[in-house]
Amino acid sequence: MKYSKSHDVLQQTLITVAAYFILAFSFYLFFAGHNDPGGGFIGGLMAACAFILIYVVFDRKKAHEAIKISFVPFIAVGLLLTIAVGFIGILFGQAYLEQFFDYFHFPFFGKVELTTALPFDLGIFFVVVAMAMVVTLTIAEDKG
Repeated sequence: MKYSKSHDVLQQTLITVAAYFILAFSFYLFFAGHNDPGGGFIGGLMAACAFILIYVVFDRKKAHEAIKISFVPFIAVGLLLTIAVGFIGILFGQAYLEQFFDYFHFPFFGKVELTTALPFDLGIFFVVVAMAMVVTLTIAEDKG
């Protein structure tokens, strides 16, 4: 098979569309993790896979322009969020990482269950995405 410039355009278009579907699936896994398999860890891994696909198909400069996220601060934000949510139980005289939940009614969504596990999973999501991206980009930049 001969190389042509049209192969790049087709490949970039398909991978961009696939990355959006993978990101949407990662958010589904993130929100499904409360009652079903999934959660912050696997959702974060899926989101990192979508970002890595963008970096693989496009050159680094174009990928940085498309993904204008500095991933290192997200590690700290995710860790702080996860640790802070754990202390909610202690504030109410319970154990560290004790889970609380209640049902609230929101317009358009109706009755929604809100738990302390959701911000905990969000912190895990941030840490996993950021760590996967920092490690992958660091290895990719290594000329060694």
